[in-house]
Amino acid sequence: MDNPIINTKEVLNNRKKIQVLIALFSVYLFWGGTYLGIKFAIETIPPFIMAGSRFLVAGLILYFWSLLSGYKNPTKKQWFSAGIIGAQLLLFGNGFVVLAEQLVPSGIAATMIATVPLWIILLEWLWKKQKSPNKGVILGIILGFAGILLLVTNSSGTPDKNNVNPVGVALLLFASFSWSLGSLSSRTVDQPRSPLLFTAMQMIVGGILLFLGSLLKGEWVHFSIVNLSLRSFLSLLYLIIFGSIVAYNAYMWLLKNTDSALVSTYAFVNPIVAVFIGWLIAGEQLTVNILIATVIIILSVIIITIFRNRN
Repeated sequence: MDNPIINTKEVLNNRKKIQVLIALFSVYLFWGGTYLGIKFAIETIPPFIMAGSRFLVAGLILYFWSLLSGYKNPTKKQWFSAGIIGAQLLLFGNGFVVLAEQLVPSGIAATMIATVPLWIILLEWLWKKQKSPNKGVILGIILGFAGILLLVTNSSGTPDKNNVNPVGVALLLFASFSWSLGSLSSRTVDQPRSPLLFTAMQMIVGGILLFLGSLLKGEWVHFSIVNLSLRSFLSLLYLIIFGSIVAYNAYMWLLKNTDSALVSTYAFVNPIVAVFIGWLIAGEQLTVNILIATVIIILSVIIITIFRNRN
């Protein structure tokens, strides 16, 4: 006769595995698809208006959700912390990605943002004065910069539709650096007990800052709701619902319920998904140089992920 306790454990383990797979699929697919979503959204919505709308709406939804779940209102100091991190992650991190996607394919944007672990390692070493990277991490860093150099080299010379715009690459480098800086800064600032509430606060402040940026850029002068296309509107909804709410919650659940090494695989799966979706749906060009550079950068992230916690 079967032991009911053992059967119950097996059912719970199987259910947990299914939940992990669903959560990973959500992070891989939805976050990988955000880059093409941005590309479509900014076709008829100015970049900072689009990004500001995305994060302000998603942030307000998550904020009131957190309060209804029983979390207390944050303090003024915690709001200030959210403002600093929101500026680094969303205004400069995501905002510059949106600007760059006016110039480069969505797959390239995703690949460049995959270099975040590389920048975090360098910042921890040079800024935070933590232990120097080991040989494996150094190899990953060298490979990462080699991949970036290959992209930039591919963008030089005479204008060609297959070339990668160097200004777009520069914007993405700054975006990934700012995202890394914000990620490190978020570890030490005063914040609420709920990570979800703090993220909502970052989105709200970041959204407001992006709207201020849109005013400084004069985006509202050229924007009319009449010219908003259905594709841009649906893409913005996708970014709000699936990119900022569903995938983020799946990511937070994974951090609490599974190994961090498994969760970190999104950093090199998302670019693959983004490149494939961009090619399949948007017909983005994939030259040999771009493919090689993409493989090199993703390989560098894998190597850094594997070796970063080894002595």
